[in-house]
Amino acid sequence: MCKATTVKGAILRIVPEYVPRIVGGKDAPDGGIPYQVSLRSLYGSHFCGGSILNERWILTAAHCTVGKTSRSVKVIVGTNSLINGGQKYSVEKIVVHKEYDAGLIQNDISLIKVTEDIEFTDRVQPIQLPECNTEAQAELLLTGWGRLSYPGNLPNDLQMINVTSLSVDDCQNRFDDINPVFETQICSLTKAGEGACHGDSGGPLVENSRVVGIVSWGMPCARGYPDVYTRVYSFLEWIQLNMAENEAEQTTTKVLKMLY
Repeated sequence: MCKATTVKGAILRIVPEYVPRIVGGKDAPDGGIPYQVSLRSLYGSHFCGGSILNERWILTAAHCTVGKTSRSVKVIVGTNSLINGGQKYSVEKIVVHKEYDAGLIQNDISLIKVTEDIEFTDRVQPIQLPECNTEAQAELLLTGWGRLSYPGNLPNDLQMINVTSLSVDDCQNRFDDINPVFETQICSLTKAGEGACHGDSGGPLVENSRVVGIVSWGMPCARGYPDVYTRVYSFLEWIQLNMAENEAEQTTTKVLKMLY
């Protein structure tokens, strides 16, 4: 059984719209969430969060990357600020889950590969994938640059909040006649006035220093409904397979170039 840790980073939405932000949280310690990334447009606007998995790969939500091209997304690491600091990386490839369903908000997961190795420092570090499933009543940490209220503006400083997981059955009951909740998702709820909001999407939900959830959807914002995250444990094989296949393809290409 996994011990719970607190992590913060998610996105909220009013069905069927995604809503990304953290309400009722506090400023994260400077450099204290080294795996957190900000996904930004070519013009520098933050639109989603993500998590560093290794030197080349970022984990985020499918709804953050659908319709995006490698040229239209930049990955910023190593800063708690949306205005200052951090290192920028260009994107080589975006992998969206082939069974992502925007209507049901199912299989909401994607991978981003950057064009060069991310340089790890005290402020920039990867986060591990889960070794076991997250159970109900787990204490989790959510982080992100989502709005502090709805409507409202994005904060400059990265926010964090401790949340508690619900069982899938409990979560589905709370969303009865609103939207389905699947076993491949995690729900969290503390109380009204605390939770994710616009801008948190794609960001990390953490338990025991491992990324167990990806901010996916909710009722914006912090209205007393659960926040819903993609359950990373359900997609371990997909994550590992896609990263491995991509590396194998690149190795084959390099060998062929050498031969010819």
